[in-house]
Amino acid sequence: MTRPVLIDTDPGCDDALAILLALEHPDLEVVGMSTVHGNAPVDATTENARAILELLERTDVPVARGADRPLLVDLETAEHIHGEGGIKGDLPKPGPATRPVDVHGARFIVEQARAHAGDLVLAAIGPLTNVALALAIEPDLPDLLDELVVMGGAAFTRGNVTPLAEANFHSDPHAARRVVRDCSPTVVGLDVTREATLPPSRLETLEADGPLGRSVREWLTYYEAEYLDRYDIESAAIHDALVLAAVADEEMLETEPYSMEVGADDGLARGALVCDVEGVTGAEPNGRIAVDADYDRFRDLLGTTLERRLERTDGCVSD
Repeated sequence: MTRPVLIDTDPGCDDALAILLALEHPDLEVVGMSTVHGNAPVDATTENARAILELLERTDVPVARGADRPLLVDLETAEHIHGEGGIKGDLPKPGPATRPVDVHGARFIVEQARAHAGDLVLAAIGPLTNVALALAIEPDLPDLLDELVVMGGAAFTRGNVTPLAEANFHSDPHAARRVVRDCSPTVVGLDVTREATLPPSRLETLEADGPLGRSVREWLTYYEAEYLDRYDIESAAIHDALVLAAVADEEMLETEPYSMEVGADDGLARGALVCDVEGVTGAEPNGRIAVDADYDRFRDLLGTTLERRLERTDGCVSD
């Protein structure tokens, strides 16, 4: 039995790989995607989502354009990391088949949650603006979902935008605070995603000359050398793909329950994910945090998925 999944996303190179993994996994049914500002403005992330679906020949998946700005802070984007327009690769120009549905991304989340009541997994891999707005529309959203899995935060490690904050939470800290407080999410943050990489030896097996192959290579190598050196890794972190891998495989992550809060005030604490490790507040856990991952399992799943998809499309040559 497949799990219905809605992907709330801001493509994004690692978002693209997450989408590919989810679309290819036999145990997942992607019922749609909602787009949000983040790696680029929402017009660009929406076009990127449509182009990815065109490239993967999955124009049957509906796309809903969502929030174009954070709730209360100014818009910040990350084209300097993911490339002009928010994504690298050899992407097609989206056609009419992937034209966005005529509903806001937040309302689309609510519609799909109601349509799949109790079964839907919401995988939020961008800033959490759409999810916070969906919660405002439907306060019972957490009860309608089977699970909310969030890529964001840096609970016990350093941030990647500030010393304390990860990009998605920093981008819209007020939305992140609302979702963490009220939605009982599973938070998959930099504590585990920074090591979610494909090693150079595995990258060498992904040799394909078609548009998908060229795009996959760009998505897997989107980090410049300075970021590899900063984080002491050999290849780019595929943060978002680990979230979808965990949705498909419950053995992928080790999680622990915590009472959590997100800093929303401007300054150093903006977007910081704070966990009450010692129980000093006496508050009950309001979600779970991923504290470890089976990286061999992840690399095998992602690598095998890419090899099979490229072989089917571009004639991938693997060792």
